[in-house]
Amino acid sequence: MIEWWLMNMSELKARQNLLKTKEERHINMKEFLKEFKKFISRGNVIDMAVGIIIGSAFTAIVNSLVNDVMMPLLSILTGGLDFAALCFVLGEGDGAATLNYGAFIAAVINFLLIAFVIFTIIKAMNKLSRKKPEAPKEEPPKKKACPFCKEEVAIDAVKCPHCTSVLAEDGLIYVD
Repeated sequence: MIEWWLMNMSELKARQNLLKTKEERHINMKEFLKEFKKFISRGNVIDMAVGIIIGSAFTAIVNSLVNDVMMPLLSILTGGLDFAALCFVLGEGDGAATLNYGAFIAAVINFLLIAFVIFTIIKAMNKLSRKKPEAPKEEPPKKKACPFCKEEVAIDAVKCPHCTSVLAEDGLIYVD
């Protein structure tokens, strides 16, 4: 009897959760929309969307370059060979299965051409957008000349190692 009552109570709680008031559902929807607005207005989501759109447009350019420029040149080099038509027939008759290795070769060549075109375009873009190296920053002097013997001494030296003159920090020079 207790087991039946516990089962019915858990079922009743589940039904109560499903039958929330209209006001509670409205509040949850407001919170959901607020979270969604916060998520969608983050900079990286917008940047990603722009990147996907530009990427799809760029794909059309690359595909055209490969199919309309590179593949005809490759066709000239191979004597007009159509790789897609190459296959092994694995049976007899009209309905025989075929192993289309030519389509695979064509896909590999297409991939390599697309990768090469993208590589050259990105390399050219990087070359154009490369920043000029900054001018080297002038470092503070590390040495100074001794006013007596004119030899170079460290900038923070208090005594010249060549003539033993005392080089004071206050600008006054004392000779031993």
